[in-house]
Amino acid sequence: MKPLYTAAEMKAAEAGHDVDVLMERAARAVAAAVRERYPQARRIRAVCGKGANGGDGRIAVGLLRGDGLDAEESTEVSDADVVVDALFGTGFSGAPRAEAAGLIRRINEAPAPVVAVDVPSGVDASTGEVPGDAVEAEVTVTMHALKVGLVVGPGRFRSGDVVVADIGLEHRATTHALVAAEVLEGVPRKRDGDNKYTAGSVLVVGGARGLTGAAALCARAAFRADAGYVAVAAPAESLPVLETLVLEAVKRPLDAVMASAERARALAIGPGLGRGERERELVRRLLRETGVPAVVDADALDGFEPVMREADTVLTPHSGELGRLLDEESGWVDEHRLEAVARAVERFGCVVLLKGPDTLVGAPREGVWVISDNVPALASAGTGDVLTGVVAAFLAKGLDARTAAAAGAVAHRRAARAAGKLAGLVASDVIEALPAALGS
Repeated sequence: MKPLYTAAEMKAAEAGHDVDVLMERAARAVAAAVRERYPQARRIRAVCGKGANGGDGRIAVGLLRGDGLDAEESTEVSDADVVVDALFGTGFSGAPRAEAAGLIRRINEAPAPVVAVDVPSGVDASTGEVPGDAVEAEVTVTMHALKVGLVVGPGRFRSGDVVVADIGLEHRATTHALVAAEVLEGVPRKRDGDNKYTAGSVLVVGGARGLTGAAALCARAAFRADAGYVAVAAPAESLPVLETLVLEAVKRPLDAVMASAERARALAIGPGLGRGERERELVRRLLRETGVPAVVDADALDGFEPVMREADTVLTPHSGELGRLLDEESGWVDEHRLEAVARAVERFGCVVLLKGPDTLVGAPREGVWVISDNVPALASAGTGDVLTGVVAAFLAKGLDARTAAAAGAVAHRRAARAAGKLAGLVASDVIEALPAALGS
């Protein structure tokens, strides 16, 4: 895990250090980024605020002027080759006032690329929220370490390329963290002495008529994520179709799902399950009456209510599904992603994986883990069912819910990249690339 700092944590990290020295180091990093990213630029204009962020910008201007460039602090940016945004720093929150909002709009309207100091002005460094006008940076030079608001939407979409500058501070524990690819090293592999059950036994519950593809994708993904045994419990009329879609999985009638669930090491509930009171009651029974770790996704999230259980449970909603669970619009979730995850974790008392360009994993009494290396090609039908199968496989191998969710999201994205398709990626491509993503 890599630390993600909030504004308060960054302030604590800076405490006791010489402010002038830190500002000089920060300014040198900004000036270096301008020179390296835009070597042909001659006219540099910095829009500076009154605080330390503005101080960083003013010192950077002096350094660039010392290099012979036409650099100055100015709110007139229409003729600039590069604009330096040093208006607000990490301590800013809320919507900018009218005068500052006007400056932000002027920066965004300028034809030149923008280099933001620490965070784009208007972005909340602690949450990623953008309650008003915010700078759209092409490059953000952030000091010491990544801030939450640079990797969590919507702030991440305003930050451009993020450069982390070392200004001589020591790292300390943070509430939230960025998940690194090394999390996959903790996923157990098949070992001498394993059989198909001990290697990870998954039961997929879903596959209603017309929705068998979702259950099949989930089951195939669980196999490719190295589960040893996968069964699918589906309505009787779907079983012949599933026999042709996924050869390796055992098929069980949905009427016998409770007996099948007790023999599994993890449940994947929801892919193609269908929606209705009968399905909701089935989800409740599976969670109440079994002690098996479970991933709850897709149709199983429809009308989902808190269920008290000791076994690990992971919910994997997208913003629309989470909005319905919280009685909010999906747009609200997109604008308040950290808050949405925190509310869901508190309400349901389990791990919540909120899908999106910045996948967030929240857990009771813990900070949020962020998986930020987005693969836009994953915006394709069925890829969520694949993720559910991967997380279920990792649960079946004995990983705790939080780690299984985070590792599953990392494997999912690595597989999408390994598939090698910038366009036209489909869920089956991701499944076939999973072994490579896991290093098999």
